[in-house]
Amino acid sequence: MLERKPGAPQPAKTAEASLWYGAWRALKKNKLAVIGACIILVFILCALLAPLLKPEGFDAENLSARLKPPSGAHWFGTDDFGRDIFTRILYGARISLWVGFSSVTGAIIVGTVLGILAGFYGRWIDMIISRLFDIMLAFPSILLAIAIVAVLGPSLQNALIAIATVNIPNFGRLVRSKVLSIKEEEYILAARAIGMKDSRILLRHILPNSLAPIIVQGTLSIATAILDAAALGFLGLGAQPPHPEWGRMLSDSRQYITDAPWTVIFPGLAIALTVLGFNLLGDGVRDALDPKMKK
Repeated sequence: MLERKPGAPQPAKTAEASLWYGAWRALKKNKLAVIGACIILVFILCALLAPLLKPEGFDAENLSARLKPPSGAHWFGTDDFGRDIFTRILYGARISLWVGFSSVTGAIIVGTVLGILAGFYGRWIDMIISRLFDIMLAFPSILLAIAIVAVLGPSLQNALIAIATVNIPNFGRLVRSKVLSIKEEEYILAARAIGMKDSRILLRHILPNSLAPIIVQGTLSIATAILDAAALGFLGLGAQPPHPEWGRMLSDSRQYITDAPWTVIFPGLAIALTVLGFNLLGDGVRDALDPKMKK
């Protein structure tokens, strides 16, 4: 029998590395996914470099220049307080991306933990967690988010909590279904037969093999989270003035949609492009990680 050299890689780790490398290669070949990634990268750079690009700040008022159309001095025009819309969109990217990434990250952590517990242990734990998910999914997500913010009070922080909460069942049910299939695999049964602890099985086998659908769902959920944040901001339940949240900018400018349409067009385009970027990237990640899409 041939013995494996001490420095030789483990077959499981090699296969896992090959899977992720193959997914990365497939993702790079997907032109729409690359376009989506470029759009996201542009908005991330705008958010990070906003103080350098526009050091005057997002709340600099100039009433003598209120509702000015796009020009060399103000690329996207000005709003009813004479504030530069381009500057506010740059700083608004910080808020929208932060809410999107933070809320989805929180939902992934909580939903993954609950989904793993429900799928791996089953019985009364699965029943309680599954019924909780069913109750939350019985309400439209935006209405549930509005209800949560109404109880906690309108603010950006509470909007983030609400968006994260309504996304927890999506990740929980996804992870639960994945765990139910994984835990019946032969290598899991073998791990239990040799006396491996549940915590080690979960961390070493169950969680790594559940990452692919979590990544796909997370990428797509960021787009939904940004839309939900814009909706809450439009209703006055998200970021409060003078913070330049895109949904709030739309709400404040809707009365000028006829006389100064640029005050609505550019924040709306920012929301649409960001959501489009994450949707394109999410579709590409799903195709790259889906074995059925591979030749």
